[in-house]
Amino acid sequence: MAKENLDLGNMPVAELQAEISRLENEYQQMKFDHAVKGLANPLELRDLRRKIARYHTEIRQREIAEMSADQLDMRSKLRARRRRQR
Repeated sequence: MAKENLDLGNMPVAELQAEISRLENEYQQMKFDHAVKGLANPLELRDLRRKIARYHTEIRQREIAEMSADQLDMRSKLRARRRRQR
């Protein structure tokens, strides 16, 4: 199955979040169905999980793009501190 190209750049954040909610409900239902009777193609679970992750990534990229210089600087300091703790 080829990865479908999602055009998430034109969707508003509220619509992205609504779609995430819908997809997560669908994922939970598919997991339940798979546990009870099995799915014809269990790889659909993985594809759906990855699609949800793409939506989350798009939302996070927009959050980072809207951050001010001070917020980005603080974010860099936090990331550096986490790297040192490892």
